[in-house]
Amino acid sequence: MKNTTKLSLIFTGIWLIIVLTMLFINNYSWVGISLVLCFISLAVASASSTKYRSFSFTILIFGMVALAMFFPKLFIKIGDFELKLLIVPLLQIIMFGMGTSMSIKDFKGVINMPKGVFIGLICQFTIMPILGFSIAHFFGFSSEIAAGIVLIGCSPSGLASNVMVYLAKANLALSITLTSIATLLAPLLTPFLMQTFAGEFIPIDVWKMMFSIIKMVILPIIAGLVFNQIFHGKLSWLDKVLPKISMGAIALIIAIITAAGRDSLLEIGLLLILAAIIHNSAGYFLGYWSCRLLKMKEADCRTIALEVGMQNGGLASGIAIEIGKVATVGLAPAVFGPWMNISGSALASWWRDKDPSKYDKK
Repeated sequence: MKNTTKLSLIFTGIWLIIVLTMLFINNYSWVGISLVLCFISLAVASASSTKYRSFSFTILIFGMVALAMFFPKLFIKIGDFELKLLIVPLLQIIMFGMGTSMSIKDFKGVINMPKGVFIGLICQFTIMPILGFSIAHFFGFSSEIAAGIVLIGCSPSGLASNVMVYLAKANLALSITLTSIATLLAPLLTPFLMQTFAGEFIPIDVWKMMFSIIKMVILPIIAGLVFNQIFHGKLSWLDKVLPKISMGAIALIIAIITAAGRDSLLEIGLLLILAAIIHNSAGYFLGYWSCRLLKMKEADCRTIALEVGMQNGGLASGIAIEIGKVATVGLAPAVFGPWMNISGSALASWWRDKDPSKYDKK
């Protein structure tokens, strides 16, 4: 493993030198492919390192984003088929995979941890929508870009938060319950919150959005739950394959959205990245300290902070395609997704070495 890491880092350095050299001599023809190969080498190095393994998928996502930015035609059409039409089916596959990893016991946390679930849901569906609305106004983005920022704030948390909670040694049971309940509430709360906070940016058809979320999220999750109930323990190979399929689907969704919105990203990319960083970081901060002020246990505070700060970018992307604005409304979710994995991994790694019980004694 160490040899693989070293060799991959050497290749990363070589490709990075090529990128910088090509930029210096104004020869842009090799910059794109060299940058993509640089990210791939770095992802391999990260995957072969125990300490940095959690960053490998995010680095690979950056490689996909670079590929889509430099070679957008690869992700726009294949013949006469528009690849953006794959976003909803891919999201349904991801949600089906989520359903297969869930069971009825995940919802029993409402009974076992009512305070944590209630506070977590309140924080989830108030802090992030208000932050999204405020940030969109502060930066003065165009109406559809602004609506995308609000949309990511109005979405529930995703499976990535469960992984980060586990790494942070927080309350995994609470995290899974919050993700499950928030996802099931999304058909009701996300359209309502979008109408409230994004209605001034774009027209919101609440009923259409509600049925779109049911189609994209609820039905696949129910199918996954039923599948898990029937075949639990009988198809162990599928448990290993589905997460990889989901990861590939997420990467492809982000690449398709990046390619579709390439021109807008070139114009406002840095500002949108800054907005995503502020949105995500403020979500962690306000989620954590809201719980601390309410005298909750440290492990629960960490859990809710990650649940609040990390949103389901895939769902937001699916909604963007359903309303026919993937190249604009879909940009914020595409930017937010990779960044939240970086920040979530970093925060989880920092918390991992700090025993939650010591904070409860203070």
